[in-house]
Parts: sequence; structure tokens; C-alpha cells
Amino acid sequence: LFHDHVLVKEPGTAKRTPWHQDGPYYFVEGRQNVSFWSPLDPVREASLHCVAGSHLWPREVLPTRWVAETSFYPDPELYMPVPDPDAEGMTVLEWQMEPGDAVAFNYRTLHGARGNNAGTRRRAFSLRLVGEDARYVERPGRTSPPYPGHGMQAGQRLRDDWFPVLLPVPAEA
Repeated sequence: LFHDHVLVKEPGTAKRTPWHQDGPYYFVEGRQNVSFWSPLDPVREASLHCVAGSHLWPREVLPTRWVAETSFYPDPELYMPVPDPDAEGMTVLEWQMEPGDAVAFNYRTLHGARGNNAGTRRRAFSLRLVGEDARYVERPGRTSPPYPGHGMQAGQRLRDDWFPVLLPVPAEA
């Protein structure tokens, strides 16, 4: 288990969640990963939307600070620019969802969400899981979430005491 959080959009929130990949914000790399997004309220208009196939892109998308809309790290040329999927003709997937539904996607999938024009709050639970190939990676700045004091070195497996193993891999017979 890497991390979880609750996302809340109040009624009448015009600002959308910008297009982003989760991976570049994290201090973990590995191909075995999954992000779950599950609404706690019915969602018609403010649902998660994902760009099909974006998890296979050769470079990560520039992580940005969402309020200031500036680069999250000091070295933006390490990343590809944030695309405009609608203008660039990319396949964008979006679903109307009910509480208990879930979307599972790779944390390198480009995704975002519209503003919440509904008259009710939009809450969603998000969960990030990583697999056996997950390793700590140095980023050019503070990660999100930051996890200060973890003491890990580049290339090291994640600490089991901080990131619990939910399903151990069976030993080979």
C-alpha cells in the first residue's frame, strides 16, 4: 500500500483538476502499480477522465503545482509538456459513476476531472498500490506526499513498516 486519500469538490467548483500523471509526484518507480478512484457520491459531470494509452508514453508528463500552475520541480525539461488531450485528438475516457464503482488505472495514466457544477459535494476515495518491482527514486524536489524521515536510498525497495504488504508473493516451491 503506497497511499490513500479522499478528494472533495464542493458544489459550484468551476476549477477542474488539471491533467496530470500521479507517478512523477511520487518517490516510487515500478511498472507494477494501480490507482483506484471510487466516488462516495453519484457522479455525472465531475467524474475522473483518463487518456487511453498514456501510461505507455516514453516520458512522464511535467508535474505542476495546481493552484499556481507552475512546475512542481525545478527541472521541467526532464518531462514532456502537459498535453491538451481534447485539442490533440486523444481518446479521453470518462464514466458516470455511483458510490462503490471504481476506476483502476496505472499511475502513469494522464487523468484529471472537470469542475463540479452540481448542487452537491463530490467526494471520492483514492488508493495507490505498488508491486514487487517498486523502488525508491530520488526526485528533484519534495514529493507529494512527502513522507519525511523515511531514510530510503535510491533503488531500495519500499519499507514494509511504512508501506504494508497487503498480499505477500508466495515463496517458490
